[in-house]
Amino acid sequence: MSCVDYFIYISNKTPNVIARKDDEAISVIYYFSKMKRGGAVYIMTNKSHSALYTGVTSDLKKRVYSHKHSLIPDSFTAKYKTFILVYYEGFHNIEEAISREKQIKAGSRKKKIDLINSFNSEWRDLYEDVIEW
Repeated sequence: MSCVDYFIYISNKTPNVIARKDDEAISVIYYFSKMKRGGAVYIMTNKSHSALYTGVTSDLKKRVYSHKHSLIPDSFTAKYKTFILVYYEGFHNIEEAISREKQIKAGSRKKKIDLINSFNSEWRDLYEDVIEW
């Protein structure tokens, strides 16, 4: 992979994400290990893509694991079987992540689908990328 394959997403003049564009999808590498109080916003879906769940967390790996294994049996994700991670975005602090979550939740379903498609057009499960952190 060459240096040209990388780009920086900048929000509020702070580099938040370094992303690598593959042939199949975009894999995003976040610097959570260097973050104090970092956070992430994410979207989960089910097999038929009929339900979308938007959430925020300070530990994406643990949170997605919790969703995938229905550790909270009465939750939305357990009820609607939204076990596929299709979108995530990392932030240096949890407040930025919460703000972004509110922005995404306020948007229409179409806006969420467009966001997912721009990031992960095949809607593949991105959990494998996350567990490698």
